[in-house]
Amino acid sequence: MIFPENQQTKMQWLIFSAIVVGLLELLSFWKLALSPTIGALFYGMLILVVGWETLANGIKALLTLNFKSINLLMLIAVLGAFYLGAFEEAAVVIVLFSLAEHLEESGITKSKSALSTLLNQIPKKALLKSANQLVDLEEIKVADVIRIKPGQIIPLDGHVVGGASLVDESAITGEPIPLDKRLGDSVYAGTLNTQGYLDIEVTKRYEDTALSKIREMTFQSSQYKAETQQFIESFSSYYTPTIILLALLWTTGLPLFDLKPFRESFYQALNLLVIACPCALVISTPVSVFSAIGKASQQGILVKGGKFLEAIGNMNVLAIDKTRTLTLGKPYVAEIIPLGKKSEEVLLACAAGIEKLSEHPLAASIVEAAEKQNLELHPVENFESFMGKGAKADCLVCYDRHHCIGKLQFIMEEHLVPDTVIEAIKRLQSQGKSVIVVSSNQEIEGLIALEDEIRADSAAFIQSLKELGVKAIMLTGDHEISARAVAEQLNIDDVKYDLLPEDKGLIIKELLKKHSVVGMLGDGINDGPALALSSVGISMAELGSDTALEAASVVLLNNRLLLIPELIQLSRKTISIIKYNTFFAISVKVAIVILALMGLTNLPMAIFADVGVTLLVILNSLRLMK
Repeated sequence: MIFPENQQTKMQWLIFSAIVVGLLELLSFWKLALSPTIGALFYGMLILVVGWETLANGIKALLTLNFKSINLLMLIAVLGAFYLGAFEEAAVVIVLFSLAEHLEESGITKSKSALSTLLNQIPKKALLKSANQLVDLEEIKVADVIRIKPGQIIPLDGHVVGGASLVDESAITGEPIPLDKRLGDSVYAGTLNTQGYLDIEVTKRYEDTALSKIREMTFQSSQYKAETQQFIESFSSYYTPTIILLALLWTTGLPLFDLKPFRESFYQALNLLVIACPCALVISTPVSVFSAIGKASQQGILVKGGKFLEAIGNMNVLAIDKTRTLTLGKPYVAEIIPLGKKSEEVLLACAAGIEKLSEHPLAASIVEAAEKQNLELHPVENFESFMGKGAKADCLVCYDRHHCIGKLQFIMEEHLVPDTVIEAIKRLQSQGKSVIVVSSNQEIEGLIALEDEIRADSAAFIQSLKELGVKAIMLTGDHEISARAVAEQLNIDDVKYDLLPEDKGLIIKELLKKHSVVGMLGDGINDGPALALSSVGISMAELGSDTALEAASVVLLNNRLLLIPELIQLSRKTISIIKYNTFFAISVKVAIVILALMGLTNLPMAIFADVGVTLLVILNSLRLMK
C-alpha cells in the first residue's frame, strides 16, 4: 500500500478508501456509475495505490505456481472483475482485503504495544557520574556509575551503590507495590525511580538487559506457533487451491454442458473466490495468541510463544520443585529448646556467636535469628569447623567455655546423648525440620530446629490447581521426611524425593507416557533437564536470571505462584475463543459459498460478508487484552 508508514494514517486512508468505493458501489445500483473509460482509469489507480503489494504477491504466487496463496485469490478476483467490467467490485475487493489485513496487523501490534511503549519511554541517555554529563546508553560500559533522579525511568540493569528510593517495577513484573531500594539492591531497566536519587553501578549493557531479553523473546514468540495455528495453516494450504480448482470447474463446466452462460458462471466463480478467502480463519489464532501473550506480559508473565500458551491450558499434570519454588529456600529458626540451665535467649546468643564464623547456610539462619531479637552474640575463640558435621569453639561468656554445635552424630563423638534427647530430635525431624544440637563439656544444652519457610501463597496455589483439574506432583532432592512434611502441609498427594536433576528429567519422561501435556515448575537451574523435557517449563526465576530465561518456556517475573492458575485460565479462554472463531468463520463461509453457488449472492455482498467475519474474529480475539 503506497501510504505513510504511520499505522494510524494507514487505517484512516483505508477507511476513507472503503467509504469512497462503498458509496460508488451503492450509486452504481441506481445506474449512477462512472463511464467505462473513466471508471477503469479511476478504479485501476485506486487498486494500484491500495493493493499493489497484494497484486505483486499474487503475480509472484502465479509465476511460482503457488496456488496456496491468498494473494493469488485476490489477483484472480480483481482481474476477473475487470474482465467483466465490474470495476467497482474490483476496487471493493482489494480495498476491503487490504483493510482486513491491516486490522490483523493492528491486532497483533496492539498486543505487543505494552513492551513497545515501555521501550520508547526509556531515555536514550543517562547521567554518567564520573563525567557529570549525559551520555548515550550505547557508550555506557559495565561498572560505570549512573545517577537516576526522582521520577526518571532506570535505563540499565545494575545495583545501587549510593542513595535510597522506592522503585516501581510494575511495568516489568506486574508487582503493584514499589520496592525499597538501598545499597547493594538490584534494579532493572524499564523500572521507575519514584522518590530519592540513586547511584547505580551498571551490570549489563543496554542490549543485554533483562528488558531487552524479554522484548526479544516476546517479539519472536510467533516462531513457536500454537498447534491450532499450525493445523489451520496446514488446512488453508489445501483449502485455497481446492477453492481455485472449484471456481475453475464452475467457470468452465457449466457453460460446457449448457447449464449456464459463461459470463454468469464466471461471475459466480468470482463470488466464490472472494467469499472463500480464508482471512478470518487464518488470523483467528495469531491475533488471539498475541492478545493473550500481551495480557500475560502486563501481569509479569513472559510466555515464549503460542505453542506454550496453548500447552499450559491443556496441561493436566504439573510437576513442582520444592526448594525456592514452593518454599523460599531460606531456612529459619522455627524452635529453640533449652535442655540445660540456659534460657532460649542465652542458648541462641551462644550458638550464634559460634555460627557467625561458619559459612554454612543453617549457620547464617541462626545468626540472623539472634540479630532479629537484638541479642548480643557471645564472642568466641579457638574456632574449628568440621565440613558437613558442625563446629567447635570456646565461648568467652559462658562458664563452661568449650562448646560443640552441629549434627547429632557430631555431638555423639564427644558426648553420651540421652535417649530423651534423641527422641526429641526424631520428633522434630518427622516434622521436616533440621535439628542443630548445642553442647558444652558438661551437658547437652539445647536443640535449635530450623525449617525451610513455605511461601505464603503455596497452599492457595495448590488448591487452585486442584480446582482447575491439574494434578500437582512435588519433586525434590530433599530426604523423605522433609519432603513429606511439606507435602502434607500443602495437601499434595504425590511426592518424589531424594532426586538428582537427571532423576527429575526421567520422571517427566514417565509422566509424558501417561499424560498428554505435562508441565514443570522450577527455579531454572538444577531443574534444567526437567524444564526442557516437559511440554511447558515454567520458571520461578528472579528477574534478570539468564539461566531461567533460557531454560523455561514461561517465566514468572515477580515469583507470584498464583499467577500460574491465572495463566491457565487465560490459556483456556484463549483456546475457547480460537475454537469459537474457527467454527464461526467456517460456518459463515460454508453458508455463503452455498448461496453463491445457487446464484443468491453478488460480489459486494460476498466482500462485506468476508470482511465482516474477519472484523468480528479480530474484535473477539482482542477481548483477551481486557
